[in-house]
Amino acid sequence: MAVLQQIVFLIVLAIAGYVIRKRVLSIRNNIQLGKKQVLTGDASKRLQNLLLTAFGQKKMFKKIIPATLHFFIYVGFLVINLEVLEFIIDGLAGTHRIFAPYLGGFYNVLMNVFEFLAVAVLLACVVFLIRRNIIKVKRFWSVEMKGWPQLDGNLILVIESILMIAILTMNASDQILQTRSDHYAATGSLFFSSTLIPLFESLNTSSLIFIERFAWWFHIVGILGFTVYVTYSKHLHIFMAFPNTYNAKLEVKGHINTMPVVTNEVKSMLGLATEPPATPVEPGRFGAKDINDLSRINLMAAYACTECGRCTSQCPANLTGKKLSPRKIMMDTRDRMEEVGKSIQTGGPGLNDGKTLLNDYITKEEINACTSCNACVEACPILINPLEIILELRRYVAMEESGSPAQWNSMFQNIETSFAPWKFSAADRFNWSKE
Repeated sequence: MAVLQQIVFLIVLAIAGYVIRKRVLSIRNNIQLGKKQVLTGDASKRLQNLLLTAFGQKKMFKKIIPATLHFFIYVGFLVINLEVLEFIIDGLAGTHRIFAPYLGGFYNVLMNVFEFLAVAVLLACVVFLIRRNIIKVKRFWSVEMKGWPQLDGNLILVIESILMIAILTMNASDQILQTRSDHYAATGSLFFSSTLIPLFESLNTSSLIFIERFAWWFHIVGILGFTVYVTYSKHLHIFMAFPNTYNAKLEVKGHINTMPVVTNEVKSMLGLATEPPATPVEPGRFGAKDINDLSRINLMAAYACTECGRCTSQCPANLTGKKLSPRKIMMDTRDRMEEVGKSIQTGGPGLNDGKTLLNDYITKEEINACTSCNACVEACPILINPLEIILELRRYVAMEESGSPAQWNSMFQNIETSFAPWKFSAADRFNWSKE
């Protein structure tokens, strides 16, 4: 029977590994649809961003209550999953709590820490479910959150809660079995799961073994299934937050990326010194019409988006009733990537499917509403920059289609002729002061 369990576990592990690897490669290929971007700036500053913002949750603590609850889930995810290593070894080797004999009394300390975090995660998930579905925090009920995004947020919280209950159930039944069989390694008293012992102590040994094994299998298969599910969910940010914060823009918030080809052309026209590229560069498309016009960092950020809505809740355009939602910009970019990626995998037309990110996913009304204030960039807890995508889409409309609003085109013409948004020469611009 033990050998059969080992074989079944190996098969389950192999299937999960295969599916996860396939999905990771798919995500990588989707991101590589974008333009390659060379990182510049201080690598130590990038590492600092990763450690403080992704690992340290620095920006989350602007809202202390949800931040603390999120921190419990985050730490629980990192620490409790250390126990998964023991699960995997036990599953492959047919052992039971293989680390217990080697760690001695420290094993009891570890298990109590794991259980404390499991209870903390459980409570945090319950509070988050209440905030989403009973209190109905406004940013979780925006238009773009209807349907799957809303269900996804609830599903992940429910799954995490059930997995934590499985841990406590397994440990409670295991503690009783330790008194009935030498096969079960002594863990010492576990504070939280001990409170569940009265529910199981009247059961016979075979029933307890079934409960313990069921909870064990449910937890490990649940963890593997959760890992697969995460790659299709907004909770991919659990992993993508780290590369995203490392690759995030280091310039000041108001900095807008220029186009080197255009910059050199303008400098040449003005008689200024230019720095020709090492190899000839084709101007290509001005701005972005589809995902292949965006940088790989922009596309990676779309996968890193947590859909928390902090960006949209701080957007002045959104707050005044405009259709712009920075969160929707990131979600639409990710959806377009997924659509193109699936088309390529199945031998379809890919980017030539007659659709584009601009117009079919994101409208001109949305991008024209943006004030370029960087409120969304400042609000994001993992340094995502929706403004970069908005500006690239708007750049395409202005430079490729000449499709900007009439008032904007007048301003562009004034800047070109008078070097200012106003239709006055430099000599006449200060005449108002004479009156």
